[in-house]
Amino acid sequence: MQQLVLAAALLLADPSAGPAPLVSTAGTSYLTAVSIAADQPVKVSAVTGDYLYWQFPATAGQRPELAIDVALPAQGRTGDHAWTVEVFDGLRRRQACVGGEQSPVAETSATSVTLGCRLRQVRSWAEPWDGDPLPGTYYVRLSSTDLPEKDLGLPVEVSLKLTAPTGDTGADQGSLAAPLVPDNRPGKILTTPAPTVPAEPEEEYFAWVPDFSARWIWTASGGVLAALAGLIGFSWTRRRRV
Repeated sequence: MQQLVLAAALLLADPSAGPAPLVSTAGTSYLTAVSIAADQPVKVSAVTGDYLYWQFPATAGQRPELAIDVALPAQGRTGDHAWTVEVFDGLRRRQACVGGEQSPVAETSATSVTLGCRLRQVRSWAEPWDGDPLPGTYYVRLSSTDLPEKDLGLPVEVSLKLTAPTGDTGADQGSLAAPLVPDNRPGKILTTPAPTVPAEPEEEYFAWVPDFSARWIWTASGGVLAALAGLIGFSWTRRRRV
């Protein structure tokens, strides 16, 4: 009895210690992606042909990993089904999966298909041209990419699990100014003006020639060269007198 009272007291003191609620929905685009957290159960009813979207936060040092199981209908299928899972960062850049079966194909007789994607470790900073994962919001898209047209609309059950173990936190050094989270507020007008980028001065290849006279100088030089070429050619081809 005392153990039960102690466990209840701990749950009241720390609500986050309890199990996360089940997520039973998914978005149909980036803007409607449903938020999930690590170790939170996800189970969604959908149909073949749907695009399912979720989003989750990731911090530096984590190695997010997705495990997805799709229960396929036992009847009504006429061919193989190809599925794929993709992960995008806050800038909508597709991140590479370094582990897991990202694009499996389920045979006609298969009753389920398993997908997985393990991302690279989230870095605390990166060069502007680099595509490494950075802290911020990540989007998951699950879809059936190739299947017979007659099989569109068949019911499926999707189970998803997200884990985010910590990797080598000393692998990189630095800090990111702000997480990569897009400003998605449909229907609202942003009053803050967009930052202006100063235009770079054009490189002047003929800075030593005045702008007004440059055309005339080149025209006159071309005329002189043409005249000299004509005189030389005439002297070479002229028939000499005996």
